[in-house]
Amino acid sequence: MTSYVRRAAAVTAGALALTLGLAVPALAHVTVNPGTAVQGGWTKIAFRVPNERDNASTTKVEVEFPTDHPLPFVSVRPVPGWDVKLTRGKLPKPVVSDAGDTITESVLKITWSGGKIESGQFQEFEASVGPLPKNVDALTFPTVQTYSGGEKVKWADAPKADGSEPEHPAPVLKLVAAEEGEDDHGVAASASPVAAAAPTVAAAADDDDDEGGDTTPALVLGGIGLVAGLVGAGAGLTALRRSRG
Repeated sequence: MTSYVRRAAAVTAGALALTLGLAVPALAHVTVNPGTAVQGGWTKIAFRVPNERDNASTTKVEVEFPTDHPLPFVSVRPVPGWDVKLTRGKLPKPVVSDAGDTITESVLKITWSGGKIESGQFQEFEASVGPLPKNVDALTFPTVQTYSGGEKVKWADAPKADGSEPEHPAPVLKLVAAEEGEDDHGVAASASPVAAAAPTVAAAADDDDDEGGDTTPALVLGGIGLVAGLVGAGAGLTALRRSRG
């Protein structure tokens, strides 16, 4: 009888592990979430930073903003326990915006410090940005992650020529054209800073929806995990009945 119980327990444990593995998001690299936004619009993005060390915590995150396609307006959401600093400065060279304006300075970097991301945890640092460029396919945000032991990991590697992922890929926000009749959820590139404040408020109001586009993948993974658990449980009962027979 003991062997039957052990066998059933092993099958159930395997199903549970599979369920948990599917339900928990993969935590590997620093990423931008959601990873896609509409060209010319506004968006709220979150820099998702996992702690990849067992013996140290993450104590600082520095995100560099693009200077070849600068973002005119950037605002950040406070993170409890963390200090945030926006560094503005002159661009390496002036850039002409989609509206025809010449941009000479912009946000160069955002730094979060003073908090801790412990082993096995991750944190999201949010920012509202825009207007996004209209004729660009992607924006890259090189990031430096500092650990409590002094180690610094720079997530800044470009994609490899063969299409494979580099060791420390830079966080990337892909930009897509708005479909015909689709609202870009933003304002025109020539909008004033006062008008630009509206998307930031709207972004904050959307938080009750679990950060907008992130809910669907979570529900899908949860559903898959539930099915896997039921299948594993069924397999365990079948094995138990066969053993008794």
